[in-house]
Amino acid sequence: MSVSVADLMGAAGLTHGGFYGHFQSKDELAAIACANAFAESVERWKKRVAKAKDSEGARAALVEGYLTARNRSTPGTSCPLAALAVDVAREDDGKPVRAAFEDGLERLAELLASVQPSALGHEERRASALAQIATMVGAMVLARATDGRPVSDELMAAAREHLLRFEPKAPAP
Repeated sequence: MSVSVADLMGAAGLTHGGFYGHFQSKDELAAIACANAFAESVERWKKRVAKAKDSEGARAALVEGYLTARNRSTPGTSCPLAALAVDVAREDDGKPVRAAFEDGLERLAELLASVQPSALGHEERRASALAQIATMVGAMVLARATDGRPVSDELMAAAREHLLRFEPKAPAP
């Protein structure tokens, strides 16, 4: 079941025009909503990292906290990367939602890069974090598309296992 702005505003006893009056455009509204969704994700990720004893535990907490049945079944309240990527990709380059999405991706990548092995250089930590994000998001998108079938859980378990046993290494000199 989806809820429209008109439905939501009607339930509040207001008009949807009054809601949109707070924004210059629907594009601005989409960008603000996207940025807010990423801000919530960043805070969730920061809390997971803060609870960990070390960077390996923090990385594991991020992976294990992401690839869950709960996140699979709640796309509206979990990671905006998996929930919005396809829709944002359809937007024109100049749309503000694309900039908000990229900024959010960068913030999550920076957090994940910060918990990569310290032996790695900055570029290697970033590349490793981006590959890990791509694996998590890809697994989540596919798990959502196959929800209710055994392969859905298998996708998340395989990604989790791969990411948790994967140890990024610095390139040989």
